[in-house]
Amino acid sequence: MLQACSTERKDRPGRSGRRDGARLRPAAMFAMLIAAVALLAAGPVSAFRGPPSVAPVAEPLFPAVVNISTTQTAKGPQGLPLPDIPKGSPFEDLFDDFFNRRNGAPAPRTFSSLGSGFVIDGKEGLVVTNNHVIADADEIVVNFHDGSKLKVEKVLGRDAKSDLALLKVNPPKPIPDVRFGSSDSLQVGDWVMAIGNPFGLGGTLTVGIISAKQRDINSGPYDDYLQTDAAINRGNSGGPLFNMEGEVIGVNTAIISPTGGSIGIGFAIPSDTAQNVVDQLRKYGETRRGWLGVNLQTVGEDIAETLGVPDNTGALVASVTPEGPAAKGGILAGDLIVKFDGKVVANMRGLPRLVAQTQIGKRVEVEALRNGKTVRVMVEIGRLMDETPEVPKPAVQPPQSGPPPSRELLGMKLSPLTDELRKLHKLDKKVVGVVVTDVEGTSAAAQKSIKPGDVIVEVAQDQVAVPDDVARSLEKVKKAGRKAVLLRIEGANGDLRFVAVPLG
Repeated sequence: MLQACSTERKDRPGRSGRRDGARLRPAAMFAMLIAAVALLAAGPVSAFRGPPSVAPVAEPLFPAVVNISTTQTAKGPQGLPLPDIPKGSPFEDLFDDFFNRRNGAPAPRTFSSLGSGFVIDGKEGLVVTNNHVIADADEIVVNFHDGSKLKVEKVLGRDAKSDLALLKVNPPKPIPDVRFGSSDSLQVGDWVMAIGNPFGLGGTLTVGIISAKQRDINSGPYDDYLQTDAAINRGNSGGPLFNMEGEVIGVNTAIISPTGGSIGIGFAIPSDTAQNVVDQLRKYGETRRGWLGVNLQTVGEDIAETLGVPDNTGALVASVTPEGPAAKGGILAGDLIVKFDGKVVANMRGLPRLVAQTQIGKRVEVEALRNGKTVRVMVEIGRLMDETPEVPKPAVQPPQSGPPPSRELLGMKLSPLTDELRKLHKLDKKVVGVVVTDVEGTSAAAQKSIKPGDVIVEVAQDQVAVPDDVARSLEKVKKAGRKAVLLRIEGANGDLRFVAVPLG
């Protein structure tokens, strides 16, 4: 179970060895055993004991790590409706007291929660924590290692997608702070320290290693977490993960645990990501992410075979937003983006992260595979807004002199689009392609979730308008020796996707 690592509470409402043919004496065997153990103790086994002590590194860091306590007042009824007791009833006072209700309305209920954070600017009083630690809070208090407290004057900015927030307090004098390090330079197996406030106990230090990088835990569109086995418990949310130089290389955010306690699987936002977000929150009060203007699709084994590339290579462009940066730069649907601004795009989820971290207005080179050839285009990155333009629609299909005949191909019955079929399947007039009217239940098409009402827009990246177009494209694919054909399909809801259907 994936859990955020903040806490919340409710306030009320053998054999003998032989050498040169001679039997070894017991005393000699014992001496050899002792020597072997000594060698092991001085060798690789000692490497598992970790650093001799992290005290010199950790001691000056504690004052910059804080506890975040929040208070939230919930008004209105909670749960089931309260019983309606007649006025003057002998039980009226009893029920009012029991349900904490007076004057006909439930009393407000107060909730409090605990989390962690860290100071990044001791003069300005800037504190970083998780957004979920302070979400919906009416009051936020920062508790310092020396016992002092400061009320948060202002939430300078928050970002739900990265789960980060930047707070402002007014310190009477400069307070200790910490600096960000580079998470990109980390390697799996590097030692790290987590300092936070689990279960409200106060400053607590745990040590572990980086277990993995670039973890996707399905928490948002930009998942790129560090995984660590350093104990992270409830209340550690928003706290820092340090390297052995005392630099913040991650912000502790979530754990996987069936009980709520640490089982050695914790996740932290990489510092390279966090610093970029925090800098924007500090400067603008909001995040300003880059935008490319494409809808992407994962390159699975079947699609990879049709494209002639290894599995999980690059990001496949399913559609391009009209007048967006990609469209203006010359990126086309069906392009397989393999490099962005000189960085390799290892998989589909990698591209949105790279784009989001790119400066708005920057011109970058995008390298893609198109019909088996490498193309390079220059794209000026736009700004990602909450609402983006619609997915593009093809031009209106020209009228046909007569309806071409239907055909059965790949276990599907295909027909040209007519007004009747558009009405039957609730298809927009702008949709161009060949409509699927029936699918054999045991066919490869059915196994790929193709269903009646889907419209085949492209076959092997060739646009199609009638069933004969589909047949011609299939013949080309067969002659090329491919085992599957790549179809671009538009559903009744307007979603575009690529599907690789086996030819056998």
